[in-house]
Amino acid sequence: MKNKIRLISFFLMCFPVLMIAQTKLYQKDNFVKGKETLKYRILLPDNFSEDKQYPLVLFLHGAGERGDNNESQLTHGSSLFTSEENRANFPAIVIFPQCPKNDYWSNADVDRSGEGVKLVFHDDKKPTKALSLTMDLLNQFIEKSFVKKEQVYVVGLSMGGMGTFEILSRMPTTFAAAMPICGGGSEEAVSKYVNTPMWVFHGAQDDVVNPLHSVKMVEAILKAGGHPKFTLYNDANHNSWDSAFSEPDFLPWLFSHQKDK
Repeated sequence: MKNKIRLISFFLMCFPVLMIAQTKLYQKDNFVKGKETLKYRILLPDNFSEDKQYPLVLFLHGAGERGDNNESQLTHGSSLFTSEENRANFPAIVIFPQCPKNDYWSNADVDRSGEGVKLVFHDDKKPTKALSLTMDLLNQFIEKSFVKKEQVYVVGLSMGGMGTFEILSRMPTTFAAAMPICGGGSEEAVSKYVNTPMWVFHGAQDDVVNPLHSVKMVEAILKAGGHPKFTLYNDANHNSWDSAFSEPDFLPWLFSHQKDK
């Protein structure tokens, strides 16, 4: 028992060091447009060279990671791309923008006054400032010679899952595949990106973002002629991203898709 306690204590002492080391792999940067600034972190492949080409992954974080420290956005999902195995098998440029505290990835009415979050999405309005800057940042990278334009992907969880659906509708010809986790979006807008391969995730016991949001989006995509992959975890609450990231096929599925040149 004492050995077990020592092992746990050792892990807890090492955990902050491991997190710091992982965080340092993601370089800090700012995207500036006029008077507006979007903070972001970027992970480059091992032995990155501008003479080579790499896939690009845009990762949109959840509402709890909003802020201006350019660090919190790495809380969930960043370690998925930093393991030695994944860096070797899936070399890619990974971008984690950070949404400010008073903004949102999706243009939606968000009501947190009751149980769970009540959401009304507006695909007929302009994108939020945070998403608009993110799209400009993404377009800037896509123009780079070292980015594989046929392999640009978007992944997002919770608020970022909503942002994933929305950025698909606003940049319908950009992404080779998308993975929205415990999110939701405008059902009326799915026809714009119905041919984009999607793997949608949600927890059936989610008491923050109702799983029916994902169910309705999948239904709308099916009605529009799409063929989304959908995983509903019967025992997962809002943190269904933990189950999603544990899927052995998560990254293989994502990187298996590419658009026609």
